[in-house]
Amino acid sequence: MVVRKVIEIDEDLCTGCGQCVAACAEGALEIVNGKARVVSDRFCDGLGACIGECPDDALRIVEREVEEFDELAVKKHLSNKRDQEQVADLKRCPSTKVELLDEGHGLRDAEGRESLLGHWPIKIMLVPESASFLKDKELVLMADCAAVAYARLHEDFLDRKAIVIGCPKFDETRTYVDRLTRIVKSGAITALTIVHMEVPCCFSLQRIAEEAVRASGRVVPLNEVVITRKGEAIRSRIDGPRSRRATNKNPEGMG
Repeated sequence: MVVRKVIEIDEDLCTGCGQCVAACAEGALEIVNGKARVVSDRFCDGLGACIGECPDDALRIVEREVEEFDELAVKKHLSNKRDQEQVADLKRCPSTKVELLDEGHGLRDAEGRESLLGHWPIKIMLVPESASFLKDKELVLMADCAAVAYARLHEDFLDRKAIVIGCPKFDETRTYVDRLTRIVKSGAITALTIVHMEVPCCFSLQRIAEEAVRASGRVVPLNEVVITRKGEAIRSRIDGPRSRRATNKNPEGMG
């Protein structure tokens, strides 16, 4: 214990508006039973960034004997908090319901083409490792941009496969590694194919996949396909099975 500055809350003045919670970068404040509360003194750095956000003057800095500020504990606390918020978001979102679609029997366009997507959802952070559509399937991990750039997406990467998409540039890569590790560890998939753009930021998707496979403790074929900005597929490494339809149409499995 040390004597240092920390935040103190006047419960009589606090209305539970939550503005102080949003202003606290360390996550030291939460709304509990309609009032702001200090989660733990060791999460509070005592700088008072939250004070100016309180419209009711319910916060003040005091000096007293408390636990030392623990930066490592703060990082762990924030990580746990993000995980809890993600779980809560998933529970609230109706788009996370796992569905098996009629693969190859979708609506046809004017040229007779049909969707080969066999399941929902497709965002990597929405797909549970227990999803039935992963069973005995090659899993395609695709960068969002690659799905837009590549014209033969359905024939080459959706036919009889499972797919998840994401963006390694704008999303938290550690959460991708953790989610993918659980999927591979479940033992459901037969191979993992990474499809990403030729741009530098996209190559981290391959590193994410490699780390996830290592962490899973399983041995699965790990494939990589690079898509150029002009929509050309460059085969960098193919060890796993390709879809039957893609192979029949194109010996190389790509357009």
